[in-house]
Amino acid sequence: MKTLITSSQALRLAFAADEFLPPDTVTGADIAAAEQRYIVPVVGQTLYEKLLAGSHAEFTAEYLASPVALFTRITVQPRLDIRTDRCGTTAPKPDHAQPADRAACRERLQALRTEARTLLRRAAHRLAANPEEFPEYDPANDILNRCSIHGNFIQTR
Repeated sequence: MKTLITSSQALRLAFAADEFLPPDTVTGADIAAAEQRYIVPVVGQTLYEKLLAGSHAEFTAEYLASPVALFTRITVQPRLDIRTDRCGTTAPKPDHAQPADRAACRERLQALRTEARTLLRRAAHRLAANPEEFPEYDPANDILNRCSIHGNFIQTR
């Protein structure tokens, strides 16, 4: 399965060095799902396919790798917060530690989502500012070019 980043890149970019996780924690399917849900609606299918083929590698590395990794972490984090095995579903409880409560888990996911969205908007601004470099990008199809309301303020990008 072709994706913009590899599993090892996702682990390196979305997790701190002391958050050691096995290499198979993030799969290609996790990354592909995050890209389809969060990246394709912004860059469009045509540009996305070009990026998968290796075009604009510098843009992908500088502008898309981090948001893809963070959105991938958002996708897999609930799976990391619980474990399922032959005994059912449990919360991990290592020695001398407590699992985070629901509020802390929600806050962490919200912080990750905010960072990922901010970086994705950065990428969208780069695309919109350089139409000659990215002719496959159509700002009319960019989902971020929609009106939204945040705290009684209307935002149009």
